[in-house]
Amino acid sequence: MKILMVCLGNICRSPLAEGIMKTKVPENFFIDSAGTISLHEGETPDKRAVKTAANHHIDISQQRSRPVTKTDFDTFDKIYCMDIDVYEDVVSKAQNEEQRQKILLFMSALGDHKNAEVPDPYWGDMKDFEDVFQLLDKGCDAIKNQILS
Repeated sequence: MKILMVCLGNICRSPLAEGIMKTKVPENFFIDSAGTISLHEGETPDKRAVKTAANHHIDISQQRSRPVTKTDFDTFDKIYCMDIDVYEDVVSKAQNEEQRQKILLFMSALGDHKNAEVPDPYWGDMKDFEDVFQLLDKGCDAIKNQILS
């Protein structure tokens, strides 16, 4: 199973989701993250995201931001988007219906949050990053349960 987590810049939400998901699934799963923009390409995650993950014994400090590529649609089985704008952007890049079927809103994994978005903590403080971590943790649990059941 190959899972891609996607947010806007690939420095806050999707790196956290990647790190969290890696702790929940078997080692033979491939988990990665990307962004819809290339503004931060090659950069490490936001320092606040790295610290928040570290507070939960997860190391995301070696991740590097990258944009979504055409090959991602063939490589990955599931592509989880953090908000509606990201979802719409990723869907617009898909080349066919088979690729579009792989793209999901991350929060759809939690049945009671079908259309909810993972808020972008970039302009916030450490509490916002912690709140996002908790939301991503719940979502990753739900995704794991759906995939492994």
